Amino acid sequence: MSVNKVILVGRLGRDPEVRYMPNGEAVANFSIATDEQWKDRDGNRQTRTEWHNITLYRKLGEIAGQYLRKGGLVYIEGRIQSRKYTGKDGVERTAYEIIGNEMKMLGSKSDNAGGGNYQEPQGGDYGQSQSYNAPAPAAAPPAAPRRQENRPAPAPVDDIDDDIPF
Repeated sequence: MSVNKVILVGRLGRDPEVRYMPNGEAVANFSIATDEQWKDRDGNRQTRTEWHNITLYRKLGEIAGQYLRKGGLVYIEGRIQSRKYTGKDGVERTAYEIIGNEMKMLGSKSDNAGGGNYQEPQGGDYGQSQSYNAPAPAAAPPAAPRRQENRPAPAPVDDIDDDIPF
């Protein structure tokens, strides 16, 4: 048995770049930075920054493109994937990227000020967050609809923003 799972909390190095595959599904690419801090033998604080390339697909990619911005704090959960390519100098290289299946926007709205008014629930160790999961593969067909009683429709709400995807 093996496990390929990555959990990262970091800041975006650039705005997500969203493209669309021929089948119409979105693909968002961006990078995030994580920092590691320690004290050396002399007691001086040292910091090392690691950059991680992130890829999000489908609805998760669309949401990232709409709401994430450079400098924003984000939680990404997914798997690591390697890709071989030949550089301009003719040398074969390996690139690593994180294929995300869960994303949480962390921090304040100003950290990820991507337009749109979204409600951020309270809680978590990292301050306010909004969580998104990639859709799970369909395992079984949905159950047949149940018969419902005829009830009056609820009163309309005036402050609903139709542009918000959640």
